[in-house]
Amino acid sequence: MLKQGLQQKQLQKLSPQQIQFIKLLQLNAVDLQQRIEDELIENPALLKADDEDAAPKEQTDNEVEVAEGTEAEANVSVEDYLADETFDVKEYVNDEYDSEGFHLSDEGPDEDRKDIPFAESSGFHESLMEQFRAIATNEREEIIGQQIIGTIDDDGYLRRELLAIMNDLAFAQNIETNVEEMQHCLQKIQSLDPAGIAATSLQECLLLQLKRKDHKKKEVVLAEQLIKNNFDDFTKKHYDKIIKQYKITDADLKEAILVITHLNPKPGESAADAKPQYINPDFVIIENNGKLEVQLTARNAPDLRISRNYLETLKGYDANPTPNRELKQTVQFIKQKLDSARWFIESIRQRQQTLLLTMSAILDKQYDYFLEGDETKLRPMILKDIAEKVGLDISTISRVANSKYVQTDFGIIPLKFFFSEGIATDDGEEVSSREVKKILKDAIDAEDKRKPLPDEKLMEILKEKGYNIARRTVAKYREQLQIPVARLRKEI
Repeated sequence: MLKQGLQQKQLQKLSPQQIQFIKLLQLNAVDLQQRIEDELIENPALLKADDEDAAPKEQTDNEVEVAEGTEAEANVSVEDYLADETFDVKEYVNDEYDSEGFHLSDEGPDEDRKDIPFAESSGFHESLMEQFRAIATNEREEIIGQQIIGTIDDDGYLRRELLAIMNDLAFAQNIETNVEEMQHCLQKIQSLDPAGIAATSLQECLLLQLKRKDHKKKEVVLAEQLIKNNFDDFTKKHYDKIIKQYKITDADLKEAILVITHLNPKPGESAADAKPQYINPDFVIIENNGKLEVQLTARNAPDLRISRNYLETLKGYDANPTPNRELKQTVQFIKQKLDSARWFIESIRQRQQTLLLTMSAILDKQYDYFLEGDETKLRPMILKDIAEKVGLDISTISRVANSKYVQTDFGIIPLKFFFSEGIATDDGEEVSSREVKKILKDAIDAEDKRKPLPDEKLMEILKEKGYNIARRTVAKYREQLQIPVARLRKEI
């Protein structure tokens, strides 16, 4: 049975200014600079401070009456919205946290993900195609080769079956071919640079590279035999079995292993036209009169003003005693642009304050670490700790910490590095999991590689130092450090 009824609800919605602030907050220094440049192009009422037409700061800060029909909504803080039970936080925030208590994602469904601004690589497939054209027999082979090359992934592997590529050629290019012709074309592609390209497996990739080595050297011959005939034993480091089978010495095997370890398991990465990668810090830690302080980098503290011409033009129109319809529309347009410029400047200013407030709280919490850069001095800290300290919502802290870097005397460090879970020692003191990981890594680095320490032994070492941690937790931390199990760390 259908039933109609009226229901009255009081809902809050983010104003355009608040949405603008949220989006600006999650940008890093480079993306912020680009966003400002875009805004300067779109809004002629917004200018840089060094522009001749820029109004003085006092005029920029003064209120301007909002044009009719463009009134801002009630001034409700972003924190109130995020804390409000009627507001769907998931629309703007993904409520997933990693094992360190750090927010993994904070983009809304309509927002593009903004990562650290690394230079992108390009030209990989174009380079291969250029090489292949030089050795292709005819146009037909060139088309087949182009189809295969286009299927190669970014690591340099051909993971699609040749039969599937044959079907692609039949449907897309109307070219009927066979396995023999495809194999012949693939072999030509595998002869291109870099060595190992277009392999269908890691084993084939390594063999393709070894084929180009000097086979007059016995270690190269042995290395090829190991990869071709003993790949599983080699990857599982069953060295005793290999030595016994080939009747070689430890030194012989060690030389062969050295050859293999110098091969590239991902030839596509080296083939890409890689550019230098740069990280632009958002904060700088400086020492002032013996005390550490936080400063925003120049890109995070732009000096923006509104246009003096727009202000003066608006005053001139307001003084007109007989405004007509066209004049009213012009006045409304100017007011909208001025309001938009002020909202943007205010959002930038609010962003600066939030960044400084959050980073200052992190500095205060991890002050001992910033003094020396010793990871064992890190204190356990999660997003909630900083949120409570500065009086902001957890999602706001997550946006600040995401994709932001701080420059210190001992390197440029991502903010999420400082967030970690806490572990209680035998003395009842709570320490950061990063401190435990540092001790774990030091123990593994110092181990005898002929007899690597198993997780049980690592657990005992940590217990001797006062960290009562289960073996499965040791395994979890080891995996997070991307350190393999003891068997795979074994060396000759």
